[in-house]
Amino acid sequence: MEYDNETIYGSTDVPEQQQYQEHFQQQHQQSSQQAQQPQAHPPKKSAKQNNALPLWGNESSMNLNPLILANIQGSSYFKVSLFKLKTYHEVVDEIYYQVKHLEPWERGSRKTAGQTGMCGGVRGVGAGGIVSTAFCLLYKLYTLRLTRKQVNGLLTHGDSPYIRALGFMYLRYTQPPGDLFDWYEPYLLDEEVIDVKAGGGQVLTIGHMIRQWLTKLDWFSTLFPRIPVPIQKQIDAKLEQYARENNVSFADTQPDRGGGAPASGKQARGGAASGSSGGTRGPTGFADARDVPRHEQSFKEKSTKREMFDHCDRDARPSRYDRFEEDFPQRRDHRERDHKEYRDRDRDRDRDRTRERERDRERDRERDKDRHRERHRERDRDRSRDYERKDRIRNDRRSRSHERHDNRERREYDRDRRKR
Repeated sequence: MEYDNETIYGSTDVPEQQQYQEHFQQQHQQSSQQAQQPQAHPPKKSAKQNNALPLWGNESSMNLNPLILANIQGSSYFKVSLFKLKTYHEVVDEIYYQVKHLEPWERGSRKTAGQTGMCGGVRGVGAGGIVSTAFCLLYKLYTLRLTRKQVNGLLTHGDSPYIRALGFMYLRYTQPPGDLFDWYEPYLLDEEVIDVKAGGGQVLTIGHMIRQWLTKLDWFSTLFPRIPVPIQKQIDAKLEQYARENNVSFADTQPDRGGGAPASGKQARGGAASGSSGGTRGPTGFADARDVPRHEQSFKEKSTKREMFDHCDRDARPSRYDRFEEDFPQRRDHRERDHKEYRDRDRDRDRDRTRERERDRERDRERDKDRHRERHRERDRDRSRDYERKDRIRNDRRSRSHERHDNRERREYDRDRRKR
């Protein structure tokens, strides 16, 4: 029911006025309830807010290996040359001219010989080196806090594949694992080639490289941020679905999780892929032997060898004791010869050590003599300097005394002259 002011205030009917007041109160209550209820649809974000790219993980280290990060922050290239670059386009130009590979260390700058376990060259923990230009520029991009538009500009850049590769690596280090497949999906079959090894020799396509980053953590001598197992399973399933839809095979980048037989369509380490992955299998006998469990295989081999041994003519073969008695003189002569060689070698080594010690002593004695002679020469020089200084002082005193005497005589002469 609708009311206007003329109808209400022009009317003298009391029930109509009360009805209007009740209707007005109901409308006021409904409007207050709507104001108190939360809005079902929040206001849309501005274009600037949508362009901002969130960061995931440790924001102070960019999820980099601590050793690599310390070498980046301590390198003169990062502190001096890259410090001058203030804009996104300047950094992109620097990538175009300077980046030649994607390893974290420059070629031949990292000494990992003799290191084992977790201190070896795999984890990037034990020994540092000269950090690569690529990783210095990657961290420089991180300091600029790239937007979505800038990252997409890196991924689609047409001048250099290394610019695109650093864009993909920036996403791998800074974005949540659940968003990685959405970022990489349009480029999974990208055929642009790139040489990722320092010094050259390992050419990959962009698609192969990012598929490897989605399924494996190792990248030369460092590790990418770890992807949680549930998200990794989702990524593997999406990769398989993408391969089926596009009728391609991703067997070359299947993850190796270890322990147990590989799942259908995945590749085991060192073996061929299954039929569903599109790989080629070896001969039938090799495939059958590989399908048999290892313990059953070893049992069958042992039983076969045992049967062959039972059918041999045991008397025709000499026993190991007979062979030992026959070879004993030769072994004894060989042992004595070796013992004599070792003894002679030890004697020569001791003699060489003794000569070396005598040479060292003679060298030390000569050094002491030279030092002693030099000390005497220095002392003689100091004495001669003292004598010269004393002579100089004595001569100065004499000259001053002569001058005073001459002045005195001159004054007396002048005085006598005036008296006359």
